[in-house]
Amino acid sequence: MLAEAGLEFDVIPSPAEELHDVSMPLHLLCEANAELKAMAVAKDHPDAVVIGADTLVYIDQTPLGKPRSEAEARATLARLSGRTHQVCTGVCIAQGDKTETFHTITEVVFRDLSPELIDEYMSKVNVMDKAGSYAVQEHGDMIISEVRGDYDNVVGLPVEKLLVRLE
Repeated sequence: MLAEAGLEFDVIPSPAEELHDVSMPLHLLCEANAELKAMAVAKDHPDAVVIGADTLVYIDQTPLGKPRSEAEARATLARLSGRTHQVCTGVCIAQGDKTETFHTITEVVFRDLSPELIDEYMSKVNVMDKAGSYAVQEHGDMIISEVRGDYDNVVGLPVEKLLVRLE
Protein backbone atom coordinates (compact mmCIF):
# COMPACT_ATOMS: atom_id res chain seq x y z
CA MET A 1 0.00 0.00 0.00
CA LEU A 2 2.88 2.37 0.74
CA ALA A 3 4.49 1.57 -2.61
CA GLU A 4 1.20 2.34 -4.36
CA ALA A 5 1.23 5.69 -2.54
CA GLY A 6 4.65 6.42 -4.06
CA LEU A 7 6.72 6.00 -0.90
CA GLU A 8 10.11 4.32 -0.81
CA PHE A 9 10.67 2.23 2.30
CA ASP A 10 12.34 -0.76 3.87
CA VAL A 11 10.42 -3.34 5.90
CA ILE A 12 12.12 -4.05 9.21
CA PRO A 13 10.24 -6.45 11.47
CA SER A 14 9.97 -5.07 14.99
CA PRO A 15 11.28 -7.18 17.86
CA ALA A 16 8.79 -5.52 20.25
CA GLU A 17 6.54 -7.72 22.37
CA GLU A 18 2.93 -6.64 21.88
CA LEU A 19 0.67 -5.83 24.79
CA HIS A 20 -2.46 -7.96 25.13
CA ASP A 21 -4.19 -5.95 27.87
CA VAL A 22 -7.87 -6.06 26.94
CA SER A 23 -8.68 -3.93 29.98
CA MET A 24 -7.26 -0.99 27.98
CA PRO A 25 -9.59 0.83 25.59
CA LEU A 26 -8.92 -0.95 22.30
CA HIS A 27 -7.88 2.16 20.37
CA LEU A 28 -5.29 2.92 23.06
CA LEU A 29 -4.06 -0.68 22.95
CA CYS A 30 -3.55 -0.40 19.16
CA GLU A 31 -1.72 2.90 19.56
CA ALA A 32 0.47 1.54 22.37
CA ASN A 33 1.46 -1.50 20.32
CA ALA A 34 2.17 0.64 17.26
CA GLU A 35 4.43 2.85 19.38
CA LEU A 36 6.23 -0.15 20.90
CA LYS A 37 6.88 -1.53 17.42
CA ALA A 38 8.03 1.79 15.97
CA MET A 39 10.30 2.72 18.87
CA ALA A 40 11.98 -0.70 18.90
CA VAL A 41 13.03 -0.13 15.27
CA ALA A 42 13.70 3.62 15.62
CA LYS A 43 16.31 3.09 18.34
CA ASP A 44 18.49 1.27 15.78
CA HIS A 45 17.64 3.73 12.96
CA PRO A 46 17.60 7.17 14.65
CA ASP A 47 17.70 9.17 11.41
CA ALA A 48 14.90 7.24 9.71
CA VAL A 49 11.19 7.95 9.75
CA VAL A 50 9.78 4.74 11.19
CA ILE A 51 6.13 3.74 10.90
CA GLY A 52 4.72 1.15 13.28
CA ALA A 53 1.16 -0.12 13.05
CA ASP A 54 -1.08 -2.49 14.94
CA THR A 55 -4.55 -3.59 13.84
CA LEU A 56 -7.29 -5.17 15.94
CA VAL A 57 -10.57 -6.63 14.72
CA TYR A 58 -13.19 -6.54 17.44
CA ILE A 59 -16.87 -7.03 18.15
CA ASP A 60 -18.73 -6.16 21.34
CA GLN A 61 -15.45 -4.60 22.57
CA THR A 62 -13.81 -8.05 22.38
CA PRO A 63 -10.70 -8.41 20.19
CA LEU A 64 -10.73 -11.19 17.63
CA GLY A 65 -7.23 -12.52 17.08
CA LYS A 66 -5.94 -15.03 14.60
CA PRO A 67 -7.74 -18.35 14.93
CA ARG A 68 -5.92 -21.26 16.54
CA SER A 69 -7.87 -23.86 14.57
CA GLU A 70 -10.20 -24.15 11.59
CA ALA A 71 -13.08 -24.76 14.01
CA GLU A 72 -12.28 -21.47 15.76
CA ALA A 73 -12.13 -19.68 12.39
CA ARG A 74 -15.57 -21.05 11.46
CA ALA A 75 -16.95 -19.99 14.85
CA THR A 76 -15.51 -16.48 14.44
CA LEU A 77 -17.00 -16.06 10.96
CA ALA A 78 -20.35 -17.35 12.28
CA ARG A 79 -20.14 -14.82 15.14
CA LEU A 80 -19.55 -11.99 12.66
CA SER A 81 -22.37 -13.17 10.38
CA GLY A 82 -25.06 -10.53 9.86
CA ARG A 83 -23.37 -8.13 12.28
CA THR A 84 -21.30 -4.97 12.29
CA HIS A 85 -17.87 -5.02 13.87
CA GLN A 86 -14.94 -2.63 14.10
CA VAL A 87 -11.37 -2.63 12.84
CA CYS A 88 -8.95 -0.31 14.61
CA THR A 89 -5.42 0.43 13.47
CA GLY A 90 -3.04 2.36 15.67
CA VAL A 91 -0.15 4.04 13.87
CA CYS A 92 3.02 5.56 15.28
CA ILE A 93 5.39 7.71 13.25
CA ALA A 94 8.75 7.86 15.02
CA GLN A 95 11.97 9.69 14.26
CA GLY A 96 14.61 9.59 16.94
CA ASP A 97 12.80 10.22 20.23
CA LYS A 98 9.87 12.05 18.64
CA THR A 99 6.63 10.22 18.04
CA GLU A 100 3.19 10.97 16.67
CA THR A 101 0.50 8.40 17.32
CA PHE A 102 -3.05 8.17 15.98
CA HIS A 103 -5.71 5.60 15.20
CA THR A 104 -8.49 4.96 12.71
CA ILE A 105 -11.64 2.92 13.31
CA THR A 106 -13.66 1.45 10.44
CA GLU A 107 -16.94 -0.43 10.68
CA VAL A 108 -17.40 -3.60 8.65
CA VAL A 109 -20.82 -5.10 8.02
CA PHE A 110 -20.96 -8.82 7.32
CA ARG A 111 -23.55 -10.57 5.18
CA ASP A 112 -25.57 -13.37 6.73
CA LEU A 113 -23.24 -16.34 6.32
CA SER A 114 -24.47 -19.89 5.93
CA PRO A 115 -22.19 -22.74 7.01
CA GLU A 116 -21.74 -23.55 3.31
CA LEU A 117 -20.66 -19.99 2.50
CA ILE A 118 -18.21 -20.03 5.40
CA ASP A 119 -16.73 -23.29 4.06
CA GLU A 120 -16.49 -21.84 0.54
CA TYR A 121 -14.79 -18.68 1.84
CA MET A 122 -12.34 -20.73 3.91
CA SER A 123 -11.50 -22.84 0.85
CA LYS A 124 -10.42 -19.67 -0.99
CA VAL A 125 -8.65 -17.71 1.77
CA ASN A 126 -6.00 -18.74 4.29
CA VAL A 127 -7.96 -17.54 7.30
CA MET A 128 -5.50 -18.97 9.81
CA ASP A 129 -3.17 -15.97 9.66
CA LYS A 130 -5.94 -13.34 9.68
CA ALA A 131 -7.24 -11.48 12.71
CA GLY A 132 -10.99 -12.01 12.74
CA SER A 133 -10.52 -14.99 10.37
CA TYR A 134 -10.97 -12.92 7.21
CA ALA A 135 -9.25 -10.55 4.82
CA VAL A 136 -11.32 -7.81 3.18
CA GLN A 137 -8.96 -7.76 0.18
CA GLU A 138 -9.28 -11.53 -0.42
CA HIS A 139 -12.78 -12.42 -1.64
CA GLY A 140 -14.23 -10.00 0.89
CA ASP A 141 -17.23 -9.40 -1.34
CA MET A 142 -18.36 -12.96 -0.51
CA ILE A 143 -18.80 -12.18 3.18
CA ILE A 144 -18.89 -8.37 3.54
CA SER A 145 -21.84 -6.20 2.55
CA GLU A 146 -20.41 -2.81 3.53
CA VAL A 147 -17.26 -1.06 4.76
CA ARG A 148 -18.07 2.17 6.57
CA GLY A 149 -14.96 4.29 6.55
CA ASP A 150 -11.39 3.69 5.45
CA TYR A 151 -11.09 0.45 3.42
CA ASP A 152 -7.28 0.54 3.65
CA ASN A 153 -7.60 0.56 7.43
CA VAL A 154 -9.37 -2.80 7.24
CA VAL A 155 -6.51 -4.10 5.09
CA GLY A 156 -4.15 -2.96 7.87
CA LEU A 157 -2.99 0.63 7.35
CA PRO A 158 -4.96 3.90 7.02
CA VAL A 159 -2.74 5.15 4.18
CA GLU A 160 -4.57 8.41 3.44
CA LYS A 161 -4.44 9.56 7.07
CA LEU A 162 -0.80 8.45 7.30
CA LEU A 163 0.20 10.43 4.19
CA VAL A 164 -1.36 13.60 5.63
CA ARG A 165 0.69 13.13 8.83
CA LEU A 166 3.89 12.55 6.86
CA GLU A 167 3.60 15.82 4.92
